[in-house]
Amino acid sequence: MKWWQNAVVYQIYPRSFQDSNGDGLGDIRGIIQRLDYLEELGIDAIWLSPVYQSPNDDNGYDISDYQAIHPEFGTMDDMDELIEEAKKRSIRIVMDLVVNHTSDEHEWFKDAKSGVNAKYRDYYIWRDPIDGEEPNDLKSTFSGSAWTFDENSQQYYLHLFSKKQPDLNWENPKMRQDIYKMMNFWLEKGIGGFRMDVIDLIGKVPDEKITDKGPRLHEFLQEMNHETFGQYDVMTVGETWSATPENAELFSGADRDELSMVFQFEHITLDQEPESKWALKALDLVELKTVLSKWQTSLSDSAWNSLFWNNHDTPRVVSRWGNDQEYRVESAKCFAVLLHLMKGTPYIYQGEEIGMTNRLVKDISEVKDIESINMYKEELENGKHSEELLNAINHKGRDNARTPMQWNDEMNAGFSKGTPWIAVNSNHNEINVEQAIADQESIFYTYKELIQYRKENEAVVLGAYNLLLPNHQQVFAYERTHKGNKIIVAANLSEESASIELPETSEKASVRFSNYDRKQVDSTEWILKPYECFVIENVNQ
Repeated sequence: MKWWQNAVVYQIYPRSFQDSNGDGLGDIRGIIQRLDYLEELGIDAIWLSPVYQSPNDDNGYDISDYQAIHPEFGTMDDMDELIEEAKKRSIRIVMDLVVNHTSDEHEWFKDAKSGVNAKYRDYYIWRDPIDGEEPNDLKSTFSGSAWTFDENSQQYYLHLFSKKQPDLNWENPKMRQDIYKMMNFWLEKGIGGFRMDVIDLIGKVPDEKITDKGPRLHEFLQEMNHETFGQYDVMTVGETWSATPENAELFSGADRDELSMVFQFEHITLDQEPESKWALKALDLVELKTVLSKWQTSLSDSAWNSLFWNNHDTPRVVSRWGNDQEYRVESAKCFAVLLHLMKGTPYIYQGEEIGMTNRLVKDISEVKDIESINMYKEELENGKHSEELLNAINHKGRDNARTPMQWNDEMNAGFSKGTPWIAVNSNHNEINVEQAIADQESIFYTYKELIQYRKENEAVVLGAYNLLLPNHQQVFAYERTHKGNKIIVAANLSEESASIELPETSEKASVRFSNYDRKQVDSTEWILKPYECFVIENVNQ
C-alpha cells in the first residue's frame, strides 16, 4: 500500500489561512503557526495552493517565477522551514503546480513577446490572424476569446484562462525540459508531491479546437513522471475536468507511470445546467449517488480515487447541498462521514472541518474573484438582471471558499490584525476553531475521529463498495466489505425524517458513528431524523 492510500490531505489556500504580520494576507509563517492544529486534526499532507511569485491576476495560478516565493507569502527560507516543521509532525507538503500556462510577466513570456525570433518565442502558442480575426472561436474559461492579439508581432497568443495567463507550448521539448528541471528543484527540497492544475489541458491542439483530450497528453505525463516525480516516494494528483471512469485509469493506473490519482468533477457539476456552471438547478440525490458510486466501482484495483466536496474553486458543501442554518452541524457531519468512508484519498478544504459556510454578497463590489466578475459583466451586457447574477455568484462563486479561516470570535476571526484582503464571514462569532475544539460534539471531532478510523481500518482503505437503496430520494447509504468485515454507512440528506430498511446484521454489530447519539443496532428498519447519519460496524461478525 502506498502512503497516500490511507492518508487524508488538507488543502490550504495560503492567502486566507493565517496572517502572521498584519498585512491582511495569509502567509507561510502563518501556516507554520498553525501546524500544531493540523497535527491535532490528524491529517497526513497539506495541499498548498500556489505561493510562487505572481502578479495575482488569478490569485497565484498565474506564476511569474516558479522558483521564487511571492513576498506577500514570505521567503524561500520560510518555505524551507514550513517543509521541515511539517515533516516533524509527519505532515508532507504537496505543492500546487501550474504548468499549462504561466503569467504574462514570466521572463519566458516577456522574452517571447519581443519578436518572432525571440529565444522563448516557441515556449508559447502563437498563430497568425485569419481574415484579420482570431485564428478560431476557442473561448477562455474566464469569458471571451482564448486568443489575444500582440501588436508587436501581429500574431495572436493562446490563453485558455485570463489573457495574463498565456498557455505553454508542450510540443516544444526544450520547454518541457525546463519545466522538469523546475519540478526537480522542488522535489529535491523534500516536498510530498504535486497537485497538477488543469493538467489534462497540456496536450491541447488549438488548431483543431482540442483542449482536454489531446493525442500527446499521456505521452507528456509519462515523460514528466520519468523525468521528475517517478523517482520519488510522492503523491501526484491531477486536476482533470475531462476525466471519466473510462479514461481515469489512463491517468492513474498503477502500470501507467503517470499520476497517483486525478480529481474528477462529475459530481460537482450535478447542480447546474449543461450550458454553464452559473445555470443553477436543484441537486438530485439519486443522481449524486449514481455518479459517486460509479467512480467507486468502475476503477480497477490498480487505479485510485480522490474524494472531495470542497476546494478553492467550489462553494462550501454545507451551504451548497446541506443546510447551513438549522442543521448546519448535522448536515456537515453527514457529508464528512459519507466522504471519508469511501474508497480513495479524502481531501479536506480549510474550514470544512469546522463547518464554515458560504458568505453571501449583496453587490458586485464585494466580489474579488475574476471569474465571477467577468461573468457578471458579460451577462449584464446580455440583458440578465443583477439580482439573478448575484444569486448565481452566491451559490457557485469561488469567493465562497476563499473567505478567511475562522480561528476565534475576535476581530477578523483571528485571521489578521490588519484589514483582510477579502471580508471575513460575519458568522465567525459562532463558527470558529476555538469554539469547535472546546465542544467535544463539534464537527471538528467528527473529522478527527474519521481520520483516525481510516488509519486503523483496512475495510475503509481497501474494502469493496456497494451502494444500498440506490433509488431512495433522501438517504445515501452504502456498505464497505473487506476480509469478512462489513461497514454500513447511511445519511439522510434532507430536512424530513426518512424510513429505510438495511441488511440484517450480526449480534456483534454496533453503531460506530452517529450525529444524533444513536446507541445501538436494534432492527433492520430505521427511521432517520433530518440530516441524521450513522455507521454500523462488525456487520458480519
